[in-house]
Amino acid sequence: MSLFVNTFFEERLQDLLSLAARVKEAFGTAGIEYRVVGGLAAYLYVEEVEADAGRLTKDIDILVRREDLPRIAEAAETVGLEYRQTAGVDMLVQKGKPSARPAVHMIFDQRGLNGGRTLQGIPVVSLADLVTMKLTSFRIKDEMRVKDLDEQGLITPDLEAGLSPLLLEHLAQVRARD
Repeated sequence: MSLFVNTFFEERLQDLLSLAARVKEAFGTAGIEYRVVGGLAAYLYVEEVEADAGRLTKDIDILVRREDLPRIAEAAETVGLEYRQTAGVDMLVQKGKPSARPAVHMIFDQRGLNGGRTLQGIPVVSLADLVTMKLTSFRIKDEMRVKDLDEQGLITPDLEAGLSPLLLEHLAQVRARD
């Protein structure tokens, strides 16, 4: 009897974590500070509480300083990535595979890269900053990430106390959906 196992999720997760490790290596060697935001950050927070409860993402979003961009482009080359700007989005793509889907998308930070933590060896933004970003963007995929975080008890009353009235309204809308 043959047994078929769908390993797509595990393979895709390994690809993302491998890409994150390449970024960490390149940026660490070059002394470039960054934080992972977006879907991968939400996944890592959720997985820390409940293994196998995270929702996978297609790419990696990182928060960086705009003034580091020349150093970022140079450091990325050392790990087989190259800098591209497409449709106004700054990203690092794998050499020979210029697709934006499995890429590292850069978001430029205006306030400074303060706080955050390390999850599975990856520097991520603080949970409060992540929730604020997701509730501010408030696209369907952001709502799903907020729902995942909330279902694991990560959006606490203390975290809620730091949200603006508009973001509290967005959170209430997420909670009202099935």
